[in-house]
Amino acid sequence: MPLSVLDLAPVPSGSTETAALRDSLELARVTEDLGYHRFWVAEHHNMPGIASSAPAVLLAHVAMVTTTMRIGSGGVMLPNHAPLVVAEQFGMLEALHPGRVDLGIGRAPGTDQATARALRRTTGPLSADDFPEQLAELVGYFTGTGPITAVPAKGNQPAVWLLGSSGYSAQVAGVLGLPFAFAHHFSAENTLPALALYRERFRPSAVLSEPYAMVAASVVCADDDATARELARPAALQFLQLRKGTPGRVPTPEETAAYPYTDLDLAFIDDRMSTQIIGGPETVRAGIADLLERTAADELMITTNVFDHADRLRSYEHVAKLR
Repeated sequence: MPLSVLDLAPVPSGSTETAALRDSLELARVTEDLGYHRFWVAEHHNMPGIASSAPAVLLAHVAMVTTTMRIGSGGVMLPNHAPLVVAEQFGMLEALHPGRVDLGIGRAPGTDQATARALRRTTGPLSADDFPEQLAELVGYFTGTGPITAVPAKGNQPAVWLLGSSGYSAQVAGVLGLPFAFAHHFSAENTLPALALYRERFRPSAVLSEPYAMVAASVVCADDDATARELARPAALQFLQLRKGTPGRVPTPEETAAYPYTDLDLAFIDDRMSTQIIGGPETVRAGIADLLERTAADELMITTNVFDHADRLRSYEHVAKLR
């Protein structure tokens, strides 16, 4: 079972984006040495606690500090970009690092409406309904069937994945015969239905003869269960603040303890953490085994968001030893 990494370049309270990005590069180096299979970075905008706004730029640096692991986007939100630009960026990455690049594509903008309009430079209605046409245009630039010659995209196609948190992209991935990655870490209730749709709709293609599904899960592993739960709470508070419309950096443990929680806040955090795999090594081993049994996933991608970078590194080290 391949283990992979999804990194959001989290920015802790009191730190900087520069430090967060340097931490991401160190995480890539460490997880490659630990034997993780691929390292993906996500696209987020207008979020003070996440520094990975430009996946292609960050991946270029990740590629330079690693040698064997695959690198990729988890993902590029296609509605935010002209397909030609994405093709040129990832064609360049593939040309520079042949055979190592994944292009994970998402259908949603992944941000608020005002930010999405700023990205698209339009005041028109925002919709992802033209996603299939955008995807076909994007792939056409790699295969040479696009309206223009995209350099260096033509002939330098990365591995294309579809990402999703619901059933739509799962069905598209199945029909096109592409690998599919599901965001269990923030849409756990949709995981099993989406994977079932993907496998049900799958048609063999030149890329895959049978379905290949990866599940991205939030995992925090420490020496014991109590420590792991304490490490996980700042990120849970950060997610609560995001849902309340006040996104911020990963709180310190002190800020987390001092926050004026309501009963609804505490219920939200408990529900959030219940869908994550949090604990000491044996608890995490059991949680991962249960998730893989329920999903029949072909690969597990782990994302770990804690306040202290050293704790994040140790969590990935713990998990690597469970294999």
